Amino acid sequence: MSSVIQTLSGAIATPYQANITVPNWMLGSMERVMQYYVDKNLRLDTLSAEMMPAPVEGKKYMLYAHIPFCHTLCSYCTFHRFMFKEDKARAYFISLRKEMEMVKALGYDFESMYIGGGTTTVLEDELARTIEHAKTLFPSIKEVSCESDPQHLDSPGFKQLKGLVDRMSIGVQSFNDDILKMTDRLDKFGTGQQTFDKIMGAKELFPIINVDLIFGFRGQTDEVIQHDLDMASRLDPRQITTYPLMITHQTRKSVKGKLAAPQADMANQYRQILNSLNGQYNQLSAWAFGKTDDEGFDEYVIDYDEYLGVGSGSFSFLNDTLYVNTFSLRKYQERIAAGHMGVEQQKNYSKKDVMQYRFLLGMFSGRLSRKYFRDTFGVNLDTALFKEMTSMKLIGAIKNDPRDPDNLIVTDNGKMMGLLMMKEFYSGMDNVRAQLRKPLKPCDM
Repeated sequence: MSSVIQTLSGAIATPYQANITVPNWMLGSMERVMQYYVDKNLRLDTLSAEMMPAPVEGKKYMLYAHIPFCHTLCSYCTFHRFMFKEDKARAYFISLRKEMEMVKALGYDFESMYIGGGTTTVLEDELARTIEHAKTLFPSIKEVSCESDPQHLDSPGFKQLKGLVDRMSIGVQSFNDDILKMTDRLDKFGTGQQTFDKIMGAKELFPIINVDLIFGFRGQTDEVIQHDLDMASRLDPRQITTYPLMITHQTRKSVKGKLAAPQADMANQYRQILNSLNGQYNQLSAWAFGKTDDEGFDEYVIDYDEYLGVGSGSFSFLNDTLYVNTFSLRKYQERIAAGHMGVEQQKNYSKKDVMQYRFLLGMFSGRLSRKYFRDTFGVNLDTALFKEMTSMKLIGAIKNDPRDPDNLIVTDNGKMMGLLMMKEFYSGMDNVRAQLRKPLKPCDM
């Protein structure tokens, strides 16, 4: 194969060659280090909470809304969700809108709204009504992001979301029918080609379509991954996100050894993804790619230091404090009916904890800045997080930007580390969700 390609303008461009040199033993060591910090900082040693704090003047916030219903439950997914029942779902949407009114009464306004699940589009009419209500309550909302699975893309009600949702993220996971069959998605959502056709038909509805893919499945050879990437590229979406398969305490029996490829395959698969997508897309984070650099994507925590969550099982991070809404659907409905918000737990984090978290996000997003730490925390990044900075420099994950002394360049090794660190963080959050769901009884669902 030629090492150069001819562009439409006649210029010669060299294909991207990812320079990932971190050995597998070092990736394993980083994984264990992250597991230690995740277990230490994501313990459920919370205090009770009844109300969210008021907003702080001058800060910008994002609104997160959680829809915890799915028609089918995927074995590898640990997000907070229940089997869909229409009567419960309609009652839930009503309560969700009431909770947003309580947030408005506290004085909040938001620049952005993200709706996650579950499957957010289980009732398109209720979802549309909820987005309209949010935009009325919070007039500063400029963009709304939403998730869906392929099943709903060609439903009659899906068109109601046109003009309300700016970015629709579609959970494809893979276009390969063998992978879809192995993950119990083939019968639920159709073949890879059927999903491709549905996305192509839905593209005109939204300014931004994001295609979610997962790598790290057993049997996902280089050829299978390349086929997934090629199919996604043929759709020409504004964004493509390539998540690694995450193994948690909750999914270890159903995923590890059954669905998951060996951990040692991850670096090679990630190298293939970088080589395929860089050049077609700009890299927005370790696993997200977009046509432009200035548009929102799934990891909203990168663009917003503080966010407020509404709905059962949602999280908020405000004033260095994590707030957790009740995971019981019954308790959530009772709290809202009594005029209370859904929040029931809180945990405060130290300045050092928050700085380490922001360092993780900086590595993951490729936006590691000395100026950010100086302005936000009043510290010198190199000394305040000496151990973290030194270790990342030693393995060639970061280097100084010769054009800007305040900026750090995250290399391909750094992207690999950022991906691994974020994977472990999200796995830790999934373990927290599992612990919060464990006490639920049938009457809570």
